[in-house]
Amino acid sequence: MRTRTGVALLGVAAVGVAAAVGYGVLDHVAPLLQADECTATVNGRTVSLTPEQAENAALITAVSVGRGLPARAATIALATAYQESKLYNVESGDRDSLGLFQQRPSMGWGSEEQVLDPFYATNAFYDALEKIGDYESMRVTVAAQEVQRSGFPEAYADHEADARVLASALTGNSKHAFSCRIGDAPEPESDRLKASGLTHRADVVRREVGEMFGDPPLGGFEPGGVTTGHMEGSAHYEGRAVDIFVRPVNADNKVRGWAIAQYLVAMADRLGIQHVIFDDRIWTSGSSSDEGWRDYDPPERSGDRAILEHRDHVHVDVFD
Repeated sequence: MRTRTGVALLGVAAVGVAAAVGYGVLDHVAPLLQADECTATVNGRTVSLTPEQAENAALITAVSVGRGLPARAATIALATAYQESKLYNVESGDRDSLGLFQQRPSMGWGSEEQVLDPFYATNAFYDALEKIGDYESMRVTVAAQEVQRSGFPEAYADHEADARVLASALTGNSKHAFSCRIGDAPEPESDRLKASGLTHRADVVRREVGEMFGDPPLGGFEPGGVTTGHMEGSAHYEGRAVDIFVRPVNADNKVRGWAIAQYLVAMADRLGIQHVIFDDRIWTSGSSSDEGWRDYDPPERSGDRAILEHRDHVHVDVFD
Protein backbone atom coordinates (compact mmCIF):
# COMPACT_ATOMS: atom_id res chain seq x y z
CA MET A 1 0.00 0.00 0.00
CA ARG A 2 1.19 3.52 -0.73
CA THR A 3 0.55 6.41 1.61
CA ARG A 4 -0.02 9.84 0.10
CA THR A 5 2.41 12.44 1.35
CA GLY A 6 1.17 14.32 4.38
CA VAL A 7 3.23 17.11 5.93
CA ALA A 8 2.38 16.76 9.61
CA LEU A 9 4.13 19.97 10.50
CA LEU A 10 1.55 22.61 11.11
CA GLY A 11 1.17 24.92 14.06
CA VAL A 12 4.84 24.72 15.14
CA ALA A 13 6.98 27.45 13.61
CA ALA A 14 6.42 31.19 13.38
CA VAL A 15 5.82 32.05 9.76
CA GLY A 16 7.33 34.83 7.70
CA VAL A 17 4.28 35.38 5.54
CA ALA A 18 2.01 38.33 4.87
CA ALA A 19 -1.12 38.96 2.85
CA ALA A 20 -0.82 41.78 0.31
CA VAL A 21 -2.25 42.97 -3.04
CA GLY A 22 -5.03 40.72 -4.39
CA TYR A 23 -5.80 39.23 -7.80
CA GLY A 24 -8.81 38.10 -9.73
CA VAL A 25 -9.85 34.47 -10.19
CA LEU A 26 -9.50 32.59 -13.46
CA ASP A 27 -12.02 29.95 -14.47
CA HIS A 28 -10.94 26.44 -13.59
CA VAL A 29 -11.43 23.97 -16.43
CA ALA A 30 -9.68 20.60 -16.34
CA PRO A 31 -7.27 19.73 -19.17
CA LEU A 32 -9.24 17.28 -21.27
CA LEU A 33 -8.28 13.58 -21.29
CA GLN A 34 -4.90 14.16 -19.67
CA ALA A 35 -3.70 12.60 -16.47
CA ASP A 36 -2.28 14.85 -13.77
CA GLU A 37 1.49 14.95 -14.09
CA CYS A 38 4.48 16.97 -12.92
CA THR A 39 7.67 17.62 -14.85
CA ALA A 40 11.06 19.19 -14.26
CA THR A 41 13.26 20.24 -17.17
CA VAL A 42 16.88 21.35 -16.73
CA ASN A 43 19.53 21.55 -19.46
CA GLY A 44 17.35 19.67 -21.91
CA ARG A 45 16.60 16.72 -19.62
CA THR A 46 12.99 16.22 -18.49
CA VAL A 47 11.85 14.16 -15.53
CA SER A 48 8.17 13.20 -15.26
CA LEU A 49 6.47 12.35 -11.97
CA THR A 50 3.02 11.52 -10.70
CA PRO A 51 1.61 14.15 -8.32
CA GLU A 52 2.33 11.81 -5.40
CA GLN A 53 5.97 11.38 -6.45
CA ALA A 54 6.24 15.13 -6.98
CA GLU A 55 4.97 15.86 -3.47
CA ASN A 56 7.58 13.55 -2.01
CA ALA A 57 10.38 14.95 -4.17
CA ALA A 58 9.39 18.50 -3.21
CA LEU A 59 9.29 17.63 0.49
CA ILE A 60 12.72 15.96 0.35
CA THR A 61 14.15 19.02 -1.35
CA ALA A 62 12.37 21.59 0.83
CA VAL A 63 13.75 19.96 3.96
CA SER A 64 17.27 20.36 2.57
CA VAL A 65 16.60 24.03 1.80
CA GLY A 66 15.10 24.60 5.22
CA ARG A 67 18.16 23.02 6.85
CA GLY A 68 20.52 25.20 4.81
CA LEU A 69 22.06 22.22 3.01
CA PRO A 70 23.61 22.43 -0.48
CA ALA A 71 21.73 21.20 -3.53
CA ARG A 72 24.13 18.23 -3.56
CA ALA A 73 22.44 16.92 -0.41
CA ALA A 74 19.05 17.01 -2.12
CA THR A 75 20.48 15.18 -5.15
CA ILE A 76 21.81 12.40 -2.91
CA ALA A 77 18.54 12.10 -1.00
CA LEU A 78 16.43 12.09 -4.17
CA ALA A 79 18.61 9.45 -5.86
CA THR A 80 18.31 7.33 -2.73
CA ALA A 81 14.52 7.64 -2.53
CA TYR A 82 14.23 6.88 -6.25
CA GLN A 83 16.12 3.63 -5.77
CA GLU A 84 14.51 2.63 -2.50
CA SER A 85 10.86 3.48 -3.12
CA LYS A 86 10.47 5.14 -6.54
CA LEU A 87 9.56 8.27 -4.53
CA TYR A 88 6.50 6.65 -2.97
CA ASN A 89 5.94 6.39 0.76
CA VAL A 90 5.57 2.61 0.75
CA GLU A 91 4.30 0.71 3.77
CA SER A 92 6.33 -2.45 3.17
CA GLY A 93 9.72 -3.59 1.93
CA ASP A 94 12.57 -6.00 2.52
CA ARG A 95 12.29 -7.34 6.07
CA ASP A 96 11.09 -4.36 8.14
CA SER A 97 12.06 -1.63 5.64
CA LEU A 98 9.47 1.15 5.33
CA GLY A 99 8.84 4.53 3.78
CA LEU A 100 10.55 6.75 1.25
CA PHE A 101 14.05 5.62 2.17
CA GLN A 102 13.13 2.05 3.22
CA GLN A 103 14.50 2.75 6.68
CA ARG A 104 14.40 -0.15 9.13
CA PRO A 105 13.08 0.41 12.65
CA SER A 106 15.16 -2.57 13.79
CA MET A 107 18.31 -0.74 12.68
CA GLY A 108 17.62 2.35 14.77
CA TRP A 109 15.93 4.61 12.22
CA GLY A 110 12.89 5.17 14.44
CA SER A 111 9.52 3.59 15.05
CA GLU A 112 7.34 2.31 12.22
CA GLU A 113 5.14 5.38 12.56
CA GLN A 114 8.16 7.69 12.42
CA VAL A 115 9.81 6.23 9.32
CA LEU A 116 6.44 6.33 7.54
CA ASP A 117 6.26 10.09 8.20
CA PRO A 118 8.02 11.60 5.15
CA PHE A 119 9.13 14.67 7.10
CA TYR A 120 10.67 12.60 9.88
CA ALA A 121 12.24 10.10 7.47
CA THR A 122 13.79 12.84 5.35
CA ASN A 123 15.28 14.61 8.35
CA ALA A 124 16.64 11.28 9.60
CA PHE A 125 18.32 10.74 6.24
CA TYR A 126 19.93 14.19 6.30
CA ASP A 127 21.00 13.72 9.93
CA ALA A 128 22.93 10.64 8.84
CA LEU A 129 24.27 12.31 5.69
CA GLU A 130 25.63 15.29 7.61
CA LYS A 131 27.69 12.93 9.76
CA ILE A 132 29.64 12.09 6.61
CA GLY A 133 31.96 15.08 6.63
CA ASP A 134 33.01 15.01 2.98
CA TYR A 135 29.78 13.87 1.32
CA GLU A 136 29.81 16.83 -1.10
CA SER A 137 33.01 15.55 -2.71
CA MET A 138 31.80 11.93 -2.94
CA ARG A 139 30.08 10.32 -5.89
CA VAL A 140 26.34 10.40 -5.30
CA THR A 141 26.07 6.63 -5.10
CA VAL A 142 28.95 6.42 -2.61
CA ALA A 143 27.42 9.05 -0.31
CA ALA A 144 24.02 7.34 -0.52
CA GLN A 145 25.59 4.00 0.35
CA GLU A 146 27.36 5.51 3.35
CA VAL A 147 23.93 6.36 4.74
CA GLN A 148 21.90 3.37 3.57
CA ARG A 149 24.31 0.40 3.69
CA SER A 150 22.44 -1.23 0.82
CA GLY A 151 23.14 -4.66 -0.64
CA PHE A 152 23.24 -2.93 -4.06
CA PRO A 153 25.63 -0.02 -3.49
CA GLU A 154 25.98 1.04 -7.14
CA ALA A 155 22.24 1.12 -7.82
CA TYR A 156 21.86 4.73 -6.65
CA ALA A 157 23.93 5.88 -9.63
CA ASP A 158 21.10 4.80 -11.95
CA HIS A 159 18.98 7.68 -10.65
CA GLU A 160 21.62 10.38 -10.32
CA ALA A 161 20.79 12.26 -13.55
CA ASP A 162 17.07 12.52 -12.74
CA ALA A 163 17.84 13.43 -9.13
CA ARG A 164 20.09 16.28 -10.30
CA VAL A 165 17.30 17.69 -12.47
CA LEU A 166 14.78 17.59 -9.63
CA ALA A 167 17.24 19.00 -7.10
CA SER A 168 18.21 21.88 -9.38
CA ALA A 169 14.57 22.79 -10.03
CA LEU A 170 13.15 22.28 -6.56
CA THR A 171 15.99 24.05 -4.73
CA GLY A 172 15.24 27.06 -6.94
CA ASN A 173 18.59 27.00 -8.71
CA SER A 174 16.71 26.45 -11.98
CA LYS A 175 13.85 28.93 -12.08
CA HIS A 176 10.39 28.06 -13.46
CA ALA A 177 11.78 24.61 -14.32
CA PHE A 178 9.21 22.57 -12.37
CA SER A 179 5.50 22.50 -13.15
CA CYS A 180 2.42 20.32 -12.69
CA ARG A 181 -0.65 19.69 -14.80
CA ILE A 182 -3.56 19.59 -12.35
CA GLY A 183 -7.09 19.03 -13.60
CA ASP A 184 -9.71 18.78 -10.88
CA ALA A 185 -10.62 21.59 -8.50
CA PRO A 186 -11.04 20.60 -4.84
CA GLU A 187 -14.38 20.53 -3.06
CA PRO A 188 -15.47 23.93 -1.69
CA GLU A 189 -14.71 24.70 1.93
CA SER A 190 -16.14 27.09 4.48
CA ASP A 191 -15.20 30.71 3.85
CA ARG A 192 -15.00 31.41 7.57
CA LEU A 193 -11.74 33.18 8.36
CA LYS A 194 -9.21 31.96 10.93
CA ALA A 195 -7.56 34.25 13.48
CA SER A 196 -4.86 34.87 10.87
CA GLY A 197 -7.46 36.52 8.60
CA LEU A 198 -7.20 33.59 6.18
CA THR A 199 -9.48 30.75 5.15
CA HIS A 200 -8.58 27.29 6.39
CA ARG A 201 -6.87 26.34 3.12
CA ALA A 202 -4.82 29.54 2.96
CA ASP A 203 -3.87 29.25 6.62
CA VAL A 204 -2.61 25.69 6.05
CA VAL A 205 -0.41 27.00 3.22
CA ARG A 206 0.90 29.83 5.40
CA ARG A 207 1.84 27.52 8.24
CA GLU A 208 3.29 24.80 6.01
CA VAL A 209 5.59 27.18 4.16
CA GLY A 210 6.83 28.54 7.45
CA GLU A 211 7.51 25.08 8.85
CA MET A 212 9.27 23.87 5.71
CA PHE A 213 11.34 26.93 4.85
CA GLY A 214 11.55 28.92 8.09
CA ASP A 215 10.92 32.66 8.33
CA PRO A 216 11.82 34.43 5.08
CA PRO A 217 12.99 38.08 5.25
CA LEU A 218 9.89 40.22 5.42
CA GLY A 219 10.89 43.77 4.51
CA GLY A 220 8.49 45.80 6.63
CA PHE A 221 6.17 43.13 8.07
CA GLU A 222 6.59 41.50 11.43
CA PRO A 223 7.26 37.73 11.33
CA GLY A 224 3.94 35.96 11.10
CA GLY A 225 2.14 39.23 10.45
CA VAL A 226 -0.86 39.34 8.16
CA THR A 227 -2.30 42.48 6.63
CA THR A 228 -5.96 42.80 5.72
CA GLY A 229 -8.30 45.26 4.08
CA HIS A 230 -7.45 44.58 0.44
CA MET A 231 -9.46 45.31 -2.64
CA GLU A 232 -12.93 43.81 -2.56
CA GLY A 233 -13.28 40.84 -4.89
CA SER A 234 -9.59 39.91 -4.70
CA ALA A 235 -8.29 36.64 -3.29
CA HIS A 236 -6.57 38.60 -0.52
CA TYR A 237 -9.75 40.42 0.43
CA GLU A 238 -11.48 37.05 0.72
CA GLY A 239 -8.68 35.62 2.87
CA ARG A 240 -7.63 33.10 0.20
CA ALA A 241 -4.16 34.46 -0.56
CA VAL A 242 -0.76 34.58 1.10
CA ASP A 243 2.42 36.43 0.13
CA ILE A 244 5.82 35.08 1.19
CA PHE A 245 8.43 37.86 1.06
CA VAL A 246 12.00 37.17 0.03
CA ARG A 247 13.55 40.58 0.60
CA PRO A 248 15.98 42.05 -0.15
CA VAL A 249 15.78 41.13 -3.82
CA ASN A 250 19.13 39.50 -4.54
CA ALA A 251 20.41 36.33 -6.18
CA ASP A 252 20.20 34.20 -3.02
CA ASN A 253 16.64 35.26 -2.25
CA LYS A 254 15.55 34.73 -5.86
CA VAL A 255 16.77 31.13 -5.56
CA ARG A 256 14.88 30.77 -2.27
CA GLY A 257 11.79 32.32 -3.82
CA TRP A 258 11.82 29.84 -6.69
CA ALA A 259 12.30 26.97 -4.24
CA ILE A 260 9.16 28.09 -2.38
CA ALA A 261 7.18 28.77 -5.57
CA GLN A 262 7.96 25.40 -7.13
CA TYR A 263 7.31 23.59 -3.84
CA LEU A 264 3.84 25.15 -3.82
CA VAL A 265 3.17 23.95 -7.37
CA ALA A 266 4.22 20.43 -6.39
CA MET A 267 1.79 20.57 -3.46
CA ALA A 268 -1.00 22.33 -5.38
CA ASP A 269 -3.27 19.30 -5.68
CA ARG A 270 -3.03 18.42 -1.98
CA LEU A 271 -3.32 22.00 -0.70
CA GLY A 272 -6.02 23.22 -3.11
CA ILE A 273 -3.78 25.90 -4.64
CA GLN A 274 -5.15 27.88 -7.59
CA HIS A 275 -2.34 30.31 -8.52
CA VAL A 276 1.34 30.76 -7.73
CA ILE A 277 3.11 33.94 -8.92
CA PHE A 278 6.77 34.88 -8.59
CA ASP A 279 9.34 36.92 -10.48
CA ASP A 280 6.95 37.95 -13.26
CA ARG A 281 5.76 34.35 -13.86
CA ILE A 282 2.45 32.68 -13.02
CA TRP A 283 1.32 29.07 -12.68
CA THR A 284 -2.43 28.35 -12.67
CA SER A 285 -4.25 25.15 -11.79
CA GLY A 286 -6.77 23.77 -14.28
CA SER A 287 -6.73 24.26 -18.04
CA SER A 288 -3.80 26.69 -17.91
CA SER A 289 -1.65 24.32 -15.87
CA ASP A 290 -0.80 22.48 -19.09
CA GLU A 291 1.12 25.62 -20.13
CA GLY A 292 3.36 25.54 -17.06
CA TRP A 293 4.85 28.86 -15.91
CA ARG A 294 3.58 31.71 -18.09
CA ASP A 295 4.58 35.34 -18.34
CA TYR A 296 2.59 37.33 -15.82
CA ASP A 297 0.91 40.56 -16.87
CA PRO A 298 0.11 42.35 -13.59
CA PRO A 299 -3.07 44.39 -13.28
CA GLU A 300 -2.74 48.09 -14.00
CA ARG A 301 -2.71 49.53 -10.51
CA SER A 302 -0.71 52.25 -8.88
CA GLY A 303 2.18 51.24 -6.66
CA ASP A 304 5.62 49.71 -6.74
CA ARG A 305 6.10 47.88 -10.05
CA ALA A 306 8.41 45.37 -8.36
CA ILE A 307 5.58 44.42 -6.01
CA LEU A 308 3.07 44.10 -8.86
CA GLU A 309 5.48 41.85 -10.75
CA HIS A 310 6.19 39.82 -7.59
CA ARG A 311 9.93 40.35 -7.71
CA ASP A 312 10.18 40.36 -3.92
CA HIS A 313 7.51 37.86 -2.87
CA VAL A 314 5.82 34.63 -3.82
CA HIS A 315 2.05 35.02 -4.14
CA VAL A 316 -0.14 31.96 -3.64
CA ASP A 317 -3.90 31.76 -3.54
CA VAL A 318 -6.22 28.84 -2.93
CA PHE A 319 -9.64 27.75 -4.10
CA ASP A 320 -12.80 28.69 -2.21
